[in-house]
Amino acid sequence: MKVFKFGGASVKDSGSVRNIPAILSKYPDESLIIIISAMGKTTNSLEGLTEAAYRQDPKAGEIYQDIYNYHLQLARELFPDEENEIYPQLKEIFEALRSWLVILDTPEHEHPYDLYYDQIVAIGELLSTKLIGSFLNEKGFANTWLDARELIMTDSTYRAARIDWQKTRQRVTEAVTDKITVTQGFIGSDGRFSTSLGREGSDFSAAIFANVLDAEEVVVWKDVPGYLNADPKFFDDTVKLDKISYAASIELAFYGAKIIHPKTIRPLKNKGIPLIVKSFLQPDNEGSVIHEDHSADSLTPSCIIKDGQVLISISSRDFSFIAEDNLHQIFGIFTSHRCGINLMQNSAISFSVCVDNSPRLQGMIKELQLDFRVKYNDGLRLITIRHYDKETITKITAGVQILLEQKSRLTVQMVVK
Repeated sequence: MKVFKFGGASVKDSGSVRNIPAILSKYPDESLIIIISAMGKTTNSLEGLTEAAYRQDPKAGEIYQDIYNYHLQLARELFPDEENEIYPQLKEIFEALRSWLVILDTPEHEHPYDLYYDQIVAIGELLSTKLIGSFLNEKGFANTWLDARELIMTDSTYRAARIDWQKTRQRVTEAVTDKITVTQGFIGSDGRFSTSLGREGSDFSAAIFANVLDAEEVVVWKDVPGYLNADPKFFDDTVKLDKISYAASIELAFYGAKIIHPKTIRPLKNKGIPLIVKSFLQPDNEGSVIHEDHSADSLTPSCIIKDGQVLISISSRDFSFIAEDNLHQIFGIFTSHRCGINLMQNSAISFSVCVDNSPRLQGMIKELQLDFRVKYNDGLRLITIRHYDKETITKITAGVQILLEQKSRLTVQMVVK
């Protein structure tokens, strides 16, 4: 058995969807679990819809209509016969979406924002898998559509749910019985409401299915030829890493490499299941393999760029040391606001951190200011280079101002303006 994951870019339009049967035809004898993300930029649109509806912004109706029109047009291109069963299926999903918008249109909301987010954003994966599952059936790839919310069981940490492995294993192994299964990435359930596994969490979903089903391998189909040493949006001289270890991949994901979700590797490493990154545009090419072998890890410097960063400097009000007791309090505040730290540096009287800009940030800063002196700069960029060398650092930092730098034997991180 193999697990295939198709991301939003690989199913962004009808032409991309038509490419999937061509890929599957290369694996005629394989049992396949096919994990599919929301189509194109649908997740972004649903995030915007959630925010607008929560604020009761009239623009919510316009965003809803854009999402509806986009998927209806895709359906018409893939299924010209409007008597096709896909149309009432899509209507049912959109009615479920509208029901949540009606709830948010009431004067007072019963639940926190993150819960509504997970109910609304989950719709993207339901729409994409219904469309693609039906299209594959029509093209001779008979498949069973499964709702991941009935399989991936989690706690109630909305937008960052933790897996209940025992329940998930039982449900997945009982449900997956056919040769080809189509289901969703990114989403699960706490038994009452939809949950999500974190932004870009479809890779993690693929790893969960692979782990509990003891899959032979996971193939992630991307719009790049494999695992590149840098984001081609920032660099025009990227190099494909043919082989990379689990450990190196986890490190790169931790520092912000977007090609694989940070939680993906552990379930695969625990079972020794390789992860292959391949191009859906060139499916016959080899791609990149993530596995146990460390031999090629240090051959090529890898660079990760994270924009939209905020550098926060925290110091005591009475000029005392920032010691263990202060750090314990500071980390507690970061944890309560669910604000991850991308870089931290401690001196005698100050503690500096680099974090993603987010809606939670101002509330966290206000709480820190109750006991500490807080300064911050936003609009910054965090550059991380694994297996760095002098030439790479010089090239990447040309023309920028370095506000903070931290080096270890293998990694250099710089916050720049």
